[in-house]
Amino acid sequence: MGPVALLVLCLSCLLLLSLWIQSSGRRKLPPGPTPLPIIGNLLQLDVKNISKSLSNLSKIYGPVFTVYFGMKPMVVLHGYEAIKEALIDKGKEFSGRGSFPVAEKANQGFGILFSSGKRWKEIRRFSLMTLRNLGVGKRNIEDRVQEEARCLVEELRKTNASPCDPTFILGCAPCNVICSIIFQKRFDYKDKVFLNIMERFNENVKILSSPWIQIYNNCPALLDYFPGSQNKIFKNVDFIKSYVTEKTKEHQASLDIHNPRDFIDYFLIKMEQVKC
Repeated sequence: MGPVALLVLCLSCLLLLSLWIQSSGRRKLPPGPTPLPIIGNLLQLDVKNISKSLSNLSKIYGPVFTVYFGMKPMVVLHGYEAIKEALIDKGKEFSGRGSFPVAEKANQGFGILFSSGKRWKEIRRFSLMTLRNLGVGKRNIEDRVQEEARCLVEELRKTNASPCDPTFILGCAPCNVICSIIFQKRFDYKDKVFLNIMERFNENVKILSSPWIQIYNNCPALLDYFPGSQNKIFKNVDFIKSYVTEKTKEHQASLDIHNPRDFIDYFLIKMEQVKC
């Protein structure tokens, strides 16, 4: 058998396998557009405006439908009622997390957003309890928000009513409230470290919504060896981790277990309790 015939045979087998996997899986999933082998519904989606494409599909298939990103099926919930039913009314059944390879590699399965199972439940329980202890939902967190609102208004006044894009400034305000809870510190809007962190977060959000990441999440084992925007995500995450690690070491040096100051202190105290 020649190399060309062998290649054709391999591609045919791959095509048949793709068709079998998709047809067997579709019987258990909500309705949706018919996927093509291997590439799924990618040709039916505008990669530059996926949200609009999904909105258009919801008009045809209803608020709950299935699309294929490559060979991977995705169930889409469109509209308030469908999302509320899944995440609020049936929150326990939908509390799990699907596979998200780029985030799993970046965070090694830790954190709240992309972890799952017992680890996620423990971290979520600890985080909610700690946030309540730090005043979330109480008057003292309201004071932090009002302080940040005053700083935001002052920053907007510096524009002298000239035309500007307020997106970045408006993003700094809630980020600073979060920093005050985690580090017991707010940053000046011109602080270089703060601007660097914000820039890397914003860059990661843009990359995570790009078509390349959808391809990467479908073939992570293969694309790990290719250059691509996923490497920029890993680099940005490593930078943020190094900054948090530095601040954690500073907290360890001045930790008072009887007077925790912020989220990091509570986490360090919990670590000591678990060790005992």
